[in-house]
Amino acid sequence: MARQRGLLWKLFLSTLELSAFTFGGGYVIVSLMKKTFVDKFHWIENDEMLDLVAIAETAPGSIAISGAIVVGYKLAGLLGMFITVVATTIPPLVIISLIALGYRAVGDNELVKRLLLGMQAGVGAVIFAVVWDMAKGYVKKRDLTAMLVMAGAFVAAVCLRINVIYVVLACIGVGLVHALRLMRSRKQ
Repeated sequence: MARQRGLLWKLFLSTLELSAFTFGGGYVIVSLMKKTFVDKFHWIENDEMLDLVAIAETAPGSIAISGAIVVGYKLAGLLGMFITVVATTIPPLVIISLIALGYRAVGDNELVKRLLLGMQAGVGAVIFAVVWDMAKGYVKKRDLTAMLVMAGAFVAAVCLRINVIYVVLACIGVGLVHALRLMRSRKQ
């Protein structure tokens, strides 16, 4: 029981810290979750983290909350899920409340505008790093299907400007067909 409590407390604090120091949205937190739960604590294997991220991406809503749900559930069941969701939501609620109080006073300030613009560039770099880390695993495995799906999804969303919902649905379809083929080949 004490060990479970220790895990839950560590899970709460690490998720709270991740959420408090993550700027730029959920994909940034995915990279930090990997560094924390895979590299630092060794609670989850790298391939397993990729699977959890894929599950979180398909869920509606914020990737940070969805990621917290799947990681918390994986590590400590329903209580772990509840704890990680609470820990993930506390910092944004506090920060956004404070920003809302002071934004009217500094919203038109040129320095604040430039600071926010600079943060966007940093966020783009972090998101690229997450995609690069995820793609390396598939390249090492020489998973041609996964590499083609990633490239196709990128071209569809960025170059052809196809709605991301359709891109995700198409990727789900390709993934299901690929999984069914693998299951059939293993049975034979």
